[in-house]
Amino acid sequence: MAEETRPDSARRASELRATIDRANELYYREDAPELSDADYDRLMRELQELEDAHPELRSADSPTQRVGAAPSGALTEVHHRTPMLSLGNAFGIDELRAFDGRVRRGLGLDADEAAAGLRYVAELKIDGLAIALRYERGRFIQGATRGDGTTGEDVTPNLRTIAAIPDRLTAPVDVDVRGEVYMPKAEFARINAEREEAGLAFYANPRNSGAGSLRQIDPAVTASRRLSAWFYTLVDEAAVGPTSQSAALARLEELGLPVEPNRASGLDIDGVVGFVEQWQEPRHHLPYETDGVVIKVDAFDLQRRLGMVSRAPRWAIAYKFPPEQVETVVEDIVPYVGRTGTLTPVAHMKAVKVAGSTVTRATLHNLDEVRRKDIRIGDHVVLQKAGDVIPEVVGPIVARRTGAEREFEMPAGCPICDTPIVRDEGAVRHYCPNLACPARVAQEFGHFAGRGGMDIEGAGWMVVSQLIERGMIKARGDLFRLSVADLESLDRFARKSAENLKAAIDRARVRPLARILNALGIPQVGEQTAIDLANWIAETWPPRDDEPMGGVDGWLARVAAELTATPAERFEEVMGIGPNVAASLGRYFSEPATSGILADLVDAGVEPARPAPRARSNSDGPLAGKSIVITGSLEGFDRQGAEEAVRIAGGKASGSISRKTDYLVAGENAGSKLAKAQDLGVRVLDEAAFRRLLAGEDIDG
Repeated sequence: MAEETRPDSARRASELRATIDRANELYYREDAPELSDADYDRLMRELQELEDAHPELRSADSPTQRVGAAPSGALTEVHHRTPMLSLGNAFGIDELRAFDGRVRRGLGLDADEAAAGLRYVAELKIDGLAIALRYERGRFIQGATRGDGTTGEDVTPNLRTIAAIPDRLTAPVDVDVRGEVYMPKAEFARINAEREEAGLAFYANPRNSGAGSLRQIDPAVTASRRLSAWFYTLVDEAAVGPTSQSAALARLEELGLPVEPNRASGLDIDGVVGFVEQWQEPRHHLPYETDGVVIKVDAFDLQRRLGMVSRAPRWAIAYKFPPEQVETVVEDIVPYVGRTGTLTPVAHMKAVKVAGSTVTRATLHNLDEVRRKDIRIGDHVVLQKAGDVIPEVVGPIVARRTGAEREFEMPAGCPICDTPIVRDEGAVRHYCPNLACPARVAQEFGHFAGRGGMDIEGAGWMVVSQLIERGMIKARGDLFRLSVADLESLDRFARKSAENLKAAIDRARVRPLARILNALGIPQVGEQTAIDLANWIAETWPPRDDEPMGGVDGWLARVAAELTATPAERFEEVMGIGPNVAASLGRYFSEPATSGILADLVDAGVEPARPAPRARSNSDGPLAGKSIVITGSLEGFDRQGAEEAVRIAGGKASGSISRKTDYLVAGENAGSKLAKAQDLGVRVLDEAAFRRLLAGEDIDG
């Protein structure tokens, strides 16, 4: 009999539900978690135990009875023909063995019978976003997120941008498949490094970064994030399908779908325990994040006999690896100067092993973060790896303080060139404004030649450093003026290696404009912003059919001249660019130290690839000749989608208000643009009026 419900039990259950509901909202819909996985699991388990002890507290809307979170409404809903379920968790070997005991009892098997016929499949648990794909006659026709397990969101165009997902299967079958989209660790690290240089907050982990990248209105954003996928479930195959999970995984591979290779089948419970223990350490060295092992009864007929309980199947469980945190000591905090001049405080720590590698340093991001966490030189601290990738100082162990610890202060002058440090007004970034600072110059050249930029194979850090130290390159264009003889003079370079590097430099002379812009290392301009800027340039000053792309009379030279004369506020016309980034672009293309870089690249023989024709706006559309500004949050559009709708309707989507603006579309939390529009007498529309305008309807009636 259940225990009598006590008021404090009911109150605690209510508190737990509220906390877990908020955590689900942040995790599944906003992709911005505040709780660690371990804390979430602990709270969920406490609620489950309370409801088990007091069944009268359990309700249909309890987090223990639901999967994930409902769709956000920003994307089209998809109803899953077969529900996508969650799994129960095991947090130790004893709980794995208890799961095996429940399976045996559910099947009516004693230990000997289980040993003779009960087998499990163990698969590494990928920490990503669950997806459901539908193939008809072997062709990919629809993909959706899990959502609440019954209804998800249609992300078909975004999934088509992921190279790992085949558009056609190897056989013309009708089939649903389930899997996981994930962000590789290297891509997670790349994006966070880019955000740090731009003075933006770090993404929390690869799982939420991948989820946020997939659930975008614009597929181009997803495409820029280099996501990947694994598949692990096969359902509703028209032909006679596999009879076990291990056979289903093999069938998925036969159909051309990627399946995570590190799995084992034919296991008894001792084999499962061995698999879990085997991967405890090596998982850290995989290129993707895993947070556990999924264990499933292999035979489908046994799965059907076991059935379901609440929100999870009885025939499967997820073993969760324990969170790995260690203690170490902050021996010093040292500011490092990045390629945009940003000073980043870095904790130098007593060497300690965490998540498979020895760590001695961890970024503290900025001075505000140091103060928020109250991390001091000499502190004993808790260290972990965010997403098993980036070392992160969780916080100080205050009880270990002796009074000898010291607060970190940002230096008044650059630690490299002693130029007075500047702090962005209203921002967290401290930076060295000296464009000739040696630390900035060296890293700017490395970024310019590296992947994502001009991608010059063989022009790594050691080579670029030598070229700078010897005075052989002073401007970006100098890389393209180097001869084989110049390169052969470098340390450890023979004739053949010099010729190979020269050939790589020559191949890099032609790159898409977005790559050239990204290579420049413009402050606050990352890869996606460079793509948006390049598209805007191509629309604003399109190349003529008879115009060469390079040379002093070519398109890039014309673009360079136009950019130097472009007022900063005009860059707000670029999709996704606000006042701060626009100001950064205005400074870059107007200041003497940087305004001539593009022209110098033209002189050195660099030219952009001819841009592909882009869809033109409708010159006869309902917004032809109209200038529209979008501000605030719209229920049915993100900003990019709203601006694209304006262009398709023939209008011009601008980022700044002026007397020439025809309409301001104002959503929730509209800010200064709304006030300025009202001051200038610009007509303000709500979302409903904006939709009528796009449809060509009369908004004055």
